[in-house]
Amino acid sequence: MRAERFKNKVAVVTGAAQGIGRAVALQMAVEKASLLLVDRSEIIKEVAEEALAAGAAAVQTINVDLEQYAGACKAIDAAVSHFGRIDILVNNVGGTIWAKPYEAYEEEQVEAEIRRSLFPTLWCCHAVLAQMQKQQSGVIVNVSSIATKGLNRVPYAAAKGGVNAMTVCMAFENAKHGIRVNAVAPGGTDVGERRIPRNNDTMNQQEKDWYQTIVDQTIDSTFMKRYSVPEEQANAILFLASDEASYITGTVLPVGGGDQG
Repeated sequence: MRAERFKNKVAVVTGAAQGIGRAVALQMAVEKASLLLVDRSEIIKEVAEEALAAGAAAVQTINVDLEQYAGACKAIDAAVSHFGRIDILVNNVGGTIWAKPYEAYEEEQVEAEIRRSLFPTLWCCHAVLAQMQKQQSGVIVNVSSIATKGLNRVPYAAAKGGVNAMTVCMAFENAKHGIRVNAVAPGGTDVGERRIPRNNDTMNQQEKDWYQTIVDQTIDSTFMKRYSVPEEQANAILFLASDEASYITGTVLPVGGGDQG
């Protein structure tokens, strides 16, 4: 039986409809957290039902677009309005949209990658800090990526490099307020077939080859020669979110089967 590390804790989990975010939500539920689950998709309501069945103290959901600052503010305001406080924020929104050599990206694609994998974390952190500073306590765990060193994902790598940098800077600024800020940098993670694809475009053969380069490089770079499963990433995220990590802040933890990114 798992410990109840999150009993009497309020956690906001973004991108919780599937993949790593869903795994985080369900594992926190087992450990008795009160949860606000955030996503653009209505699937989040199904995850909320799963979380309640798993043992969550309470679960609320909200559908917002976190690529927009207004969406982040709405989510944070909803958590404070319903629960009165926010103890933990897990910023999980992001993910590669395209896979190709950098020179093959179009201008609009570069911007879209940055909006997807940097801005939701920037906006949610900005929106939550006033509340955590008021409380003089709080934990933020950002989901980065070991793909800051990889092939065919330069814009995504730039976005996640930004997540790493902001993690350290916010930790430095906010330690005096009793706020810890860390990041987990997942390696390749097998989430199965996505119910919400990151990219609806049908790939041509060249694009399939470029994507296969990512898969091959990811596996080759790991010591363990395999992808992780979402629960393995969630375990690290929950550790950093818990009081067990009370003396850890400003750290980016690679969870890549030996690949340090």
